[in-house]
Order: sequence, then C-alpha cells, then structure tokens
Amino acid sequence: MEKGTIRRPRWGGWGLCGALALLFATTGFSAELNLDGMDTSVAPGNDFFAYANGGWLKATEIPADRSSYGTGAILAELNTRRIRDLIEHANEPQARPVVDFYTTYLDEAGIEKRGTEPLEPILKRIDAIQDRKALARFMGESVLADLDILNNTQFHTINLFDFWIAADLNAPNRYVPYLLQGGLTMPDRDYYISSAASMVQIRKRHAAHVAAMLKLAKVADADAMATRIVALEGKIAAKHWTREQTEQVAKGNNPWTLQDLQKRAPGLDWKTFLAAAQMGKVTDFIAWQPTAIQGLSALVASESLATWKAWLQFHAIERVADTLPKAFVDEEFAFHGTTLTGAVEQQARWKRGIQATDDALGEAVGKLYVAKYFPPSEKARAEAMVAALIAAFGTRIDRLDWMSPQTRAKAKAKLSTLKVSVGYPDAWRDYSRLQVVKGDAYGNAERGRQFELQRNLGKLRHSVDRGEWVMNPQLVNAVNLPVMNAILFPAAILQPPYFDPKRPSAMDYAAAGAIIGHEISHSFDDQGALFDSSGKYESWWTPDDFAHFTAAAGKLADQYSQYKPFADLAVNGKQTLSENLADLAGLAVAYDAYHISLKGAQPPAVSGFSADQLFFLSFARSWRSKYREPALRQRIIADGHSPSQYRALTVRNLDPWYEAFDVKPGQVLYLKPENRVRIW
Repeated sequence: MEKGTIRRPRWGGWGLCGALALLFATTGFSAELNLDGMDTSVAPGNDFFAYANGGWLKATEIPADRSSYGTGAILAELNTRRIRDLIEHANEPQARPVVDFYTTYLDEAGIEKRGTEPLEPILKRIDAIQDRKALARFMGESVLADLDILNNTQFHTINLFDFWIAADLNAPNRYVPYLLQGGLTMPDRDYYISSAASMVQIRKRHAAHVAAMLKLAKVADADAMATRIVALEGKIAAKHWTREQTEQVAKGNNPWTLQDLQKRAPGLDWKTFLAAAQMGKVTDFIAWQPTAIQGLSALVASESLATWKAWLQFHAIERVADTLPKAFVDEEFAFHGTTLTGAVEQQARWKRGIQATDDALGEAVGKLYVAKYFPPSEKARAEAMVAALIAAFGTRIDRLDWMSPQTRAKAKAKLSTLKVSVGYPDAWRDYSRLQVVKGDAYGNAERGRQFELQRNLGKLRHSVDRGEWVMNPQLVNAVNLPVMNAILFPAAILQPPYFDPKRPSAMDYAAAGAIIGHEISHSFDDQGALFDSSGKYESWWTPDDFAHFTAAAGKLADQYSQYKPFADLAVNGKQTLSENLADLAGLAVAYDAYHISLKGAQPPAVSGFSADQLFFLSFARSWRSKYREPALRQRIIADGHSPSQYRALTVRNLDPWYEAFDVKPGQVLYLKPENRVRIW
C-alpha cells in the first residue's frame, strides 16, 4: 500500500507540537474542516488535489532532513517520537535488548573511538579471496534471505544475489527461496544507463562517493578501485530487469533446481554459493529474473577477481556505514540522501537509531507501542470496518454485469477465505536468541541481520504460517500477501488522521476505509487476480472475463501514463498498475460501505460540505504530500506506486465525485462516462 514509511524514511524534523498541529489543523482531519488547507480558488474539476490541498502545499516547506513530506510522514514522525519516549522510559527486563540496542547506536563517542576497527576483519577476509570458489563462498555467506521487500518499495539488495523466503506460488502451503537480482548501489538500473542529463550528473557523484568511502576505510589505491567498481555496476545494471518486468508474476515464476542454476546460469559456483548461504540442502528455488540471473552469473566468471574483491569491499563498507564514525555517515548521507533524494540535512541520530532498532527488534518495539497506543476498542472498531468493507466488496462482485457465474463463484470464495490481521500479531516474535551487547553498535547490527537470516531460513523447515506478520505494528503502512491470501493492517496506520472516532464517519471511510478497501482489492488486481483462494498461482477466470478485466486495466494504465510531472519523465501506468487498480477499487468499495453504514440516514453538512463532498475531500487529503525533485524522479523510476498527487485523482473514475462537485465537460479532470474505468 505504501502510505507512510519505507525502510529508511527521510521525513520529519518537526517538533512534537508542530507535528500535532499539522495533524489536527492543516491536514483538516477534524469535525470542522480547516479551509486554510484547501485552495477554493481552484475548481475541483480542474485540479482536485490542489483544491483539497493547495493551501497546505503553499504554506508547507519540506523539512530539511526529508526528501518528501505529507500526511503519512507527519504521522510517522509522531510515532517515532512516541517510540523514543517508550524506549527511554522502559524499565521492564524484556525491554532491555531494545534499550541497549538503541542507546548503543546513539553512543557516537564510542563509535568514533573504535574507528574502523570493527570493519577490518571483513575487509581482510575479502582481501584473502584467492579464487572463484572462495569468491562464491563469500558471496553466499553474505546473503540476507530477507530483503524486507514488503517494507522496501524498490526490491533492492546490495548483494549480487539475494533470497526472499516466502510461500511458493505453485504450492502455497510451503516456503521456497526466491532468487533475485541485486548488486547495485543506486536504486534502479535507469540510474546507470539513462542518458538524461540529471542521471549523468548522478553517475559522476556516484563515482566520487565510491572513492570517498574506500578512502575513509583506508583501502589502498581507492581511486583506481572506484573506477573498476563503477564500471562493474554499470555492467550489472545492464543485465537487470526493469521494475515493470520484475512485477510481472508470469515472467518471474520460474521454478529452478540446483541443476537448473548450474546449467542455465553458468559462471558462479552455485553449489559452493548455496552451501555458504546455508541452503545446500534446498532442492528448488524460484528464479524471479532468470535472464538477469544468467547475466550476473556470467559476470562472476568474466570480470577479474580483483574487480570483484574491490566491489565486495565497497559494499561491505556501505552496508554498515551507519555504525561507523561520523565521516562515513556523512558521506553516505551526502550521496544517498542529498544526491539521490534531495534531502538537505541528515536526520537526527536518535531518529536513525529508532529505525535501526526497528530493523533489528521490530516486534519487541511493536509490543511496547501497541500496549500504549492501540487500545482494544480501536482494534475492535477497525475489525468492524474491515468486515464492512469485505461485505461491500462482496456486494460489488454480485453486481458485476460483465462477470460470469463461474468466475463470480471463485471470486466470492477467495473473498470469503481472505485472512485479515489487525493491529499486531497473535503471537509475538521471540528475540531471546539475539545477543545485544552494550557498546558494540556494529556487532549489534550484524547480529540483528544474522538473527533475521536464521529466522527466515527456519521457515524452510515448516509449512506456511498465514498468521505471520511481515510488517511491524508501528509501521504506517498496510499490505496484501497474495500467495497467503492474507492482509495486514498495522496499528500505526489505524489512528488519526486516517482513523479517528471523534470525527464524521465519512472521513474515516474515505481515509482508513479506502486503505482497507485498497488492500482487499489487491487480491483482485492485475497481480492478485492470478491467485486462487488458496493463494496458488492458478487462473480462476473464464477467458472472456479475464479479457474484459485486462482491457479495463489497460485503460487505467493508459490514464496514469498521461500524468507527466516533468517534461522528460511521465508516470509509468503499467509499472504502477497494481497500486492504481487497488486505489480505484478501494475508494469505490469504501464509498459503498459508507453509504451502507448510513442505513438511509442523511448526515448533516460539515463546514458547508455535504457528506459526499467530505468523503472525497478526506480521500484527497489522505494523499497530501510534497516531494523534492530528485525524490519524485526516483519514485517514478523505481517505485510501483504513483506519486501521491495522482493517487488522489482516482476520484475521476467514480460517478458520485462528479455529482458531489458538479464537475462538467470541458474541465481538466472530466472523463466521459464511457471513459471512466469501472472494474470492481
């Protein structure tokens, strides 16, 4: 869903009072709309995003330590401060690892004193690599087996290859390792191969960054090594699949055995690699980007051993930069923060410490969070709304005039078996085996990664747990897991400004309800529609029904491809199709569920707005956001979500929006009824 946070969020910088003021004033989520956040000089039919948010856009500056800023970011900032307070005042024994991890991360003096000493053993190990077998062994030992794909919208790993261990597309009751492309410092292949002037400049800065990091680690001949590393990453990028290709399940579902890897992707010593990755006994994998895997494996054989060793040393430094002295941290931010996203200032160390602690001990932090900030009453209220949205979605399926009885029955079966988890997991993760050592920030981070590796490898010994949580409860986000036919709604997103018991219900249905509907509908979008009620990758459509669905989805892709925030860069409607389909269906079903909840009553106007106007305004305001140019470009290139201002324009496809705001032919956003995309 991608509402508020990713693995390394860059928003914030406001004090607590400022954050609260923005939450409950300029965002306008209260019983009385704050018209200062709107721009009523703009006709809703010409620019609905500006109409709902123009005042806020004009008055709000993106904080210096952020690359983007908006409703979700403000809530995430508030949560970060809440978590800091929880950690700083925690005194129960079970919270000690969380406290020690966080306080050790904040001990910059101690980190400076240790210098590069923690890094030296791994650099020496890389330097000792003498042949391709040893190279394969080291690469295998470096795998994470947990790319945090669901929290990281870019499917990104710095390792040449990595694994995501998840339910098997073809047998969803078991886990399987998905083998994925990696190896790049920058977010996407386009950063390496695009001829755009902005990309050329970024590549120059990338080369300087690689050299700077090597010099800080006192690696010999850093400039020459940097040249080889940058050239190698360019070759790696040329082999990569595009983001659009990567999201096509039919192309990614390639069951391979060890023999297949050796035969189809020669170059890397796969047997040695897998044994080192603790997967020597695994019999089969899913090769998600097969031609990229072939190309990258060939590079292992064709490129010099010295070049690969240089590349490994650089990435070993990159991966742990935040636990090294300040010079490393500053250089890392200068490139990944300022150059790639446009952020002006680095986030405060304590904020980065909260994120690092979340990464290593997420559910332990989450347990503290929900105990204070997610009462049973709100969990019950959220579960009731989920039930209402599921019922409304079922009613919409029943009303579809284009769907055959056979497909309808399968769709209803899938909806009825959907597993929904709200707030937090039924059973909390046990971190007793994770050793947290005071004064060892580097070691704590490495042991945290190893803990996650072992936890994920352990899945291969068990059947699929549909109750597993892949997001922390304190994350401002939500997710649909098609292969598990399951949805998660973390506690953090089920609060104001998305979910608030003190305001008109139209606002909750438009914000939280649209999020819930969005995740439900992911089970039926262009990707989710490929999975049956058990989560198996298997068609359950008649050919005519699927052809109708595909044609309608194509119209939506074309609609979004018309949005062009830059003269040289437009939204990729195919790349963002899944999320756009979910936004459309989610908003439509939320609207239905809201009106069902009224039971025929007519709510009073609020600040002069009718209930329907309030509904659509609240939806648009939930996507309130601003981006710095580099961040917006990165989102368009590497993300499966459309920029927020275009997600708010989902309303163009709903007839009630036209009626609510008297949108007429000739206005910019007007679509003829026959051109409005109608699917679910």
